[in-house]
Amino acid sequence: MPTATRTAAEAGYDGHAPFPRPAAPARAGIVAVTLTAAIVIAPFLALGAGIWLAWGNGITLTDLLLAAVFYMVTGLGVTVGFHRLLTHRSFTARPWLRVILAVAGSMSFQGNLIDWVAVHRRHHAFTDQPGDPHSPYRYGTGLGGQLRGLAHAHLGWLFSAEPTSATRYAPDLLRNDPAMLRISRAFPAWCAISLLLPFAAGWAISGSLYGALTAFIWAGLVRIALLQHVTWSVNSLCHMIGQRPHTTRRHDRSTDLWPLALLSFGESWHNGHHSQPGCARHGRGPRQIDPSAALIRLFERLGWATHVHWQPADGLGHPRMVAGKHTLRTSTRPSTPGRR
Repeated sequence: MPTATRTAAEAGYDGHAPFPRPAAPARAGIVAVTLTAAIVIAPFLALGAGIWLAWGNGITLTDLLLAAVFYMVTGLGVTVGFHRLLTHRSFTARPWLRVILAVAGSMSFQGNLIDWVAVHRRHHAFTDQPGDPHSPYRYGTGLGGQLRGLAHAHLGWLFSAEPTSATRYAPDLLRNDPAMLRISRAFPAWCAISLLLPFAAGWAISGSLYGALTAFIWAGLVRIALLQHVTWSVNSLCHMIGQRPHTTRRHDRSTDLWPLALLSFGESWHNGHHSQPGCARHGRGPRQIDPSAALIRLFERLGWATHVHWQPADGLGHPRMVAGKHTLRTSTRPSTPGRR
């Protein structure tokens, strides 16, 4: 969205009205919708298949351990790699670690990394106002609008025909990072590997095709479904439910939601993150568990991560970095706690 358009949209938005709709809204292509639906629905349906197979037999410890391992690897690939490293550049990683984190995040079935980065940077540029790709306030702040907006922020935006320009929001990755570009283009291959590895591990450990199948379901598809919905809950629930102890930009309704902290590896301290997007730690309080920050701290001690921004000195009074440029200034006005 051009700067002039953004300024006009911000000036005319009061924080309560539905976002303006384009005169001629675009429609997503049938191929794109079908692929997105398959990625979203298939992992969730696998939960039913897993329960049916486990009926009367239970879930094996092998399947649970494999699911936990793959959840942590791919989840931290998203939170540490896609989000804190590539989107916000909260730290600098050695090239080999950068590649590992990018590959791990690509195995989460959340889209190719460049598009992921572009969408998230756009979210920060227009948080909860026109231009935000997945704000739950898209349809206004009335009860019906909020319910519809919650569905949009959690899942519906994936089927939207409103494209986010990677050229505008992720030019650093497109032009100056050939390794990330190659990893991004290989997204379908990483998805296949994300499912084949649990299958192979289950077969190797159990020595049977049945063991491979149950591992494929629990450590593959069900693990993907859980991670997807936890990530999407940060987009939806963490802008509607929870606490807002930190100052953010006007209209920004990001919240800290503690029940999701462990499953999201610290991403649900969303209000803390939005108050200082470049900070490597999202949990600002001493009791706010942040496994992603702990992993970055370990990388730093091992010498694998440098220039880690633990507490950015500029706080909220200076320009934020979006797409590698100073594109917006933060407000010193806190978000209004009573608004949802």
